[in-house]
Amino acid sequence: MCIAAFVWQAHPLYPLLLLQNRDEYHNRPTTPVAWWDDGSGILGGRDEVAGGTWLACSRQGRVAFLTNVLELHTLPEAKSRGDLPVLFLESAKSPKEFAEELVKEAHQYNGFNLILADIPAKSMVYASNRPKGEAVSIQQVSPGLHVLSNAKLDSPWHKTQRLGKNFKQMLNKHGKNEVTMKEMVEKLMKDKVKADKSKLPGICALDWEFNLSSIFVEVDTPLGLYGTRSTAALTIHASGEVAFYEKYLEKDVWKERTINYHIQKVKQIEVVNHPF
Repeated sequence: MCIAAFVWQAHPLYPLLLLQNRDEYHNRPTTPVAWWDDGSGILGGRDEVAGGTWLACSRQGRVAFLTNVLELHTLPEAKSRGDLPVLFLESAKSPKEFAEELVKEAHQYNGFNLILADIPAKSMVYASNRPKGEAVSIQQVSPGLHVLSNAKLDSPWHKTQRLGKNFKQMLNKHGKNEVTMKEMVEKLMKDKVKADKSKLPGICALDWEFNLSSIFVEVDTPLGLYGTRSTAALTIHASGEVAFYEKYLEKDVWKERTINYHIQKVKQIEVVNHPF
């Protein structure tokens, strides 16, 4: 299902700070964060079943991530939502252009929340194809701290409010200094405090919603263990330095890695008009 907290264009050192937990069945084959070897220039984790991703970025400073929308009924024949970040990162479209084109096909996917960002262009867009039957929601993301789980952006669910509050407190503690994203992962993203049952949204079975109501999810199901199996921290510095940290489960053992790179500047072609 996933939950993400991010600061956009509101920190003196970082155009983007992002924390994300990915919730999935522990037995679903997954590749940890790495540069993809298909020539796409994409950096991210990869779902080996459908081939997509939940969070990835590019050398050009484009970032895309998504969460599923919690709903009672889903379509088994729907297109994979994990394709959406990939399609954006492989395209040359702006976040707004991509979102507007997605409107035509959005009904072919189960419920999604999608964030698309172009760091050099200082553009970030949020798109969602839910509620069902309504027009696809597209909005520019305003500067500030936002939290996205399994309803609309910044919906006041227990886990989003708790993560937002704790993230803000940690940022205030650091002030204008560099932040230690590994520390934030440990202190913020392992939180197992669940919601009061009276505060649950009432979309699915009460027990299922209760088990999903914490920031870090861990639940045994008939299909196997389900829950938080990786946590990512993505920092993009004003200098263009990118650090992608991931803590992930591999064969029931927690491992970690960090990949660093620098955003490539797009070369501007100068056109000179010669008089005839």
